[in-house]
Order: sequence, then C-alpha cells, then structure tokens
Amino acid sequence: MDYTVENKILTRMKKAKRGVAFFSSDFAAYGDTKACNKALERLTKQEKIMRVARGIYVIPQKGIFSNRIPPSIETIAAALARRDKARIIPTGLFALHALGLSTQIPMKVVYLTDGTPRKLKIGKATLVLKKTTTKNAATHGKISGLAIQAFKAIGKGKVEDYEEEKIVAILKKEKKEHLVNDMKLAPGWIRDIMRKTLINNNI
Repeated sequence: MDYTVENKILTRMKKAKRGVAFFSSDFAAYGDTKACNKALERLTKQEKIMRVARGIYVIPQKGIFSNRIPPSIETIAAALARRDKARIIPTGLFALHALGLSTQIPMKVVYLTDGTPRKLKIGKATLVLKKTTTKNAATHGKISGLAIQAFKAIGKGKVEDYEEEKIVAILKKEKKEHLVNDMKLAPGWIRDIMRKTLINNNI
C-alpha cells in the first residue's frame, strides 16, 4: 500500500512544473500521515524528489551544470503564503536586493506576514516569516510594498540621491491605485519620497 501512495505522490508532482513546492499535507488524501511520510522519504532517497525543508518537497529544476537545482527562497516563501492564505513582504537587505539596490543576497531572509510566524532552514540560508501588524501587511502593490521596506532598511535621513532616484523610477511601474493606497500606510518621510512618483508623472 505504501508504494501505491508513493506512485500517487510522484504522479501528482510530475504534473506540476519542476521547482513547484509541495507540502507533505498536500498528499493527505493518499494515505495516513505515516504512509505519506515514508513514501516521501523513499522518493527523496531515490533522488526522484528533493526535500528543501521540513515537510516541503519539489522535483528540482535542471540547469546547465546540474540536474538538481533547488527552488529559491522566494519560491518557498510564496508557496507558504499561498498555502496559509497570508500576505508576505520582503524586508531589509533582501528588499534592497529585490529592487536592484544591492547585489548581496542575505543568508537570513526576513518577510513580514499577517499569517503564521515561522523559521525554516533552506540549504545554508534561513527563511523567517515575522508576524506583523495588519497595517504593515496591508500594502496592495508588490513594488510599492518593497519600496517601503527598502527605505526602512536604509533609514530616515540616510537615503542617497541615487537610491531615491532609482526607487522612484521603479515605482513608476506600480499601478496608480496601489501606489496611492500604499503611500497612506508608509511613514511620513517615506510617503514624501513616494509622492514624487505621482508629481513626476503629472498624476
């Protein structure tokens, strides 16, 4: 019976794109917890799937130099958010990296979330979902939410002209309604910088 569970799990994962994250709970309909866990363990040992963190599995993507490329932390964070129906926002150095203001990828990636806080070890990196207030998680735009966190990471009075110019330029790609909404949620000094996007576009 365990091998039937194993085949069902592998078939389902193969129907998805490589690199799509699955949780052990996704296979609850195929058998009890013990049977599913054993099946996942066998598939991992056979290198048919990859365990990227506790309870999280993928069929890894293939690269030029490797047939087993693990998913990015962003992919895992997004999968957790979808599963938990939660909102997440990158913070700190990772927000700066996402906006192209830093080439450094931190070993500890922190997201704000209105869902369940957690910490996961993914390879050599650590993913932290940090509980935040409803207000902080209420941003509508991906770009404007990132911009707010990037400015916070830099700090009030420490934003260089080139950093401001680059973020303002990126914010021009944000939907107007998202930008207007998210400006209201930002601290005053950040709101004043974000407003320049509207002024420069004569909105």
